[in-house]
Formats: sequence, structure tokens, C-alpha cells
Amino acid sequence: MSSGGSARAVVAALGANVAIAVSKLVAFAFSGSSSMLAEGIHSLADSGNQVLLLIGGRKSQREASDEHPFGYGRERYVFGFLVAVVLFSLGGLFAIYEGYEKIKSPHPLDNVAWPLGVLAFALVAESFSFRTAITEARAVRGRESWVGFIRHAKAPELPVVLLEDFGALIGLVLALFGVVLTAVTHDGVWDGVGTLAIGVLLTGAALVLGGETKSLLLGEGANSAQVSRIRAALVDGEVVTSVIHMRTMHLGPDELLVAAKIGVEHDDTAAQVARAIDAAEARVRAAVPIATVIYLEPDIRRPAAAVDAQNVDAQNTAEKAEPTGSGSRADAPSQ
Repeated sequence: MSSGGSARAVVAALGANVAIAVSKLVAFAFSGSSSMLAEGIHSLADSGNQVLLLIGGRKSQREASDEHPFGYGRERYVFGFLVAVVLFSLGGLFAIYEGYEKIKSPHPLDNVAWPLGVLAFALVAESFSFRTAITEARAVRGRESWVGFIRHAKAPELPVVLLEDFGALIGLVLALFGVVLTAVTHDGVWDGVGTLAIGVLLTGAALVLGGETKSLLLGEGANSAQVSRIRAALVDGEVVTSVIHMRTMHLGPDELLVAAKIGVEHDDTAAQVARAIDAAEARVRAAVPIATVIYLEPDIRRPAAAVDAQNVDAQNTAEKAEPTGSGSRADAPSQ
């Protein structure tokens, strides 16, 4: 994984979730709380998610090959999407099913002390993991809002961990709500209600993660600030006079493809254009370091008036070459 901050956040979340999952499942065994079972499965799913993110980060570092000439940077997006699927299927759907079953057939808790103690421990551990993720995300978030960071971040690890930890903290509060009300009212329905709410929460988080990761898989371009810097870096005002058009696409979180057609003068020699292209590539990489793959095509940019005149001439030529319907009938022999 290219980003040390992302790796630290994932490892911190993995350690916290493994410990929390074990404690929740132990609490479920002693109390019979469906909220604790749902939360235990949730933490197991989160642990698996962190493992998937680490695997994706490792696989993305493989060298480019003939089969994958642009490298394997998108492995991180693939595994990020798998995380959303796991969170949805193992976490959200299981909790919804378990909550429905508990509401349909409620039963009181056997030992309230176990789930209460484990929930207190889980809140502390998840808060530590969430704090680590926030600290690492602040280093790359800049002035963007947290919602904007989740939506626009190109590296999937930090948004995934942030959403998972935030959802886990809310889920713990919901589980605490269900356990406490069940203990006070001696009605197991509340435990089922808390479990059902956890399932809805996890499903919503999974859908958000899936949608954002899908966008990355389809191929997102550079942000507006990066596009402006690239355009400015391409033009030197001497040989490269303008950018006719440009396309960008992320090959991975830290790899950007830049393809552009640049305008040069009619009298420039091939050697001058070649040197100008090399210099433009160096300027782009200095302005946007993640622009690792750059393709530049020189073209002679004609004035807009000349282009319009050329288009009109071509259209007139085409109209003259095409016979009209009335002329065809006039040339037909009479019967």
C-alpha cells in the first residue's frame, strides 16, 4: 500500500475488530443477546474487510506485465468493492434476519452483565480505531468536508475504515439501547429491535461504499485542481502554445494517466516538438507527481475561423456530389 497512513489505519482497525469480535461472541454465548451476536458477526466481517484491504494493497504493487501494461493499481478498488459486498451480506443482511427472528420469538437475556461489559470495552476500542483513521485522514483531506472526502478520495482504504468505524460506533450504541431496554422491561423484543437497526445501518454503509468504489472501478479522472495544474504545465508559450483537448484517468489511487493533444506552430521542426514534449512531461510530473503515464500528441492548431471555413467547404462539396430527388426523376426515360 503506497500510503503509510492508510496502512496504519487499516492495521489499527483490524486489531481492534478482532479483539471486539471475540469479546462480543463470548458475551452472546453467556447472555443469548441477538444484538451481541449481530455485533459479533459485524466485527468479524469488519476484520475480514481489513484483511481484504491489506491484500489489495499488496497486490496493487505488482509490476506491469504484457497482459496488464498499465499495472495493477486498480486491485485496491476491486478489493474495496469486495469489502462493501462482505459488509452488506455478512454484516447487514445477517443482522436484519437475526433481528426479525428475535422480534418474532423474543426471549429475555440470561446475563446482562456480559453484554454491558463487552459493549463498554468495544466502545473504547472502536473509538481508538476511529481516532486513528481520523488522524490519518486529516493529513490528506485538506479543506474538504468529511462527506466530500468520502466521496472524492481516490484511495479506498481510509474512506472504508472511516465508514466502518463510524458505523460500528453507532451500532454499539444501538446494541446498548437494545440490551438496556431488554434488561429494564424484561422484553426481548427490544433486543431484536436493536439488532434490526444495526442491520439497516450496515446495509446503508455498504451501499454507500459500493457506490463510491464502483465509480473508481469505472475510471475516475483527476480532480479540477489537478486538471488546471496539468493544463498550465503543458503550455510553455513557445513551442506548445495551447492544449487542444485532454483526458485523464486514475490507473490506481497514486497513478494518473494523462493523454492530451497539444497545439504547436506550423514552422516548428520535429526536433523542436520532441524536445518540447519531453519538457512538458517533466513539468506535468513536477506539478502533479501522480501523473505517471503521459501521452502527448502534437497538432497544428488552426484558427477557429479557418476551421469553420474548412467545414463549410466540405459541406458544400458533399451537397454538390449528392444528386437531388427532382434531378433523378427528370433523367428517367418517359414511358
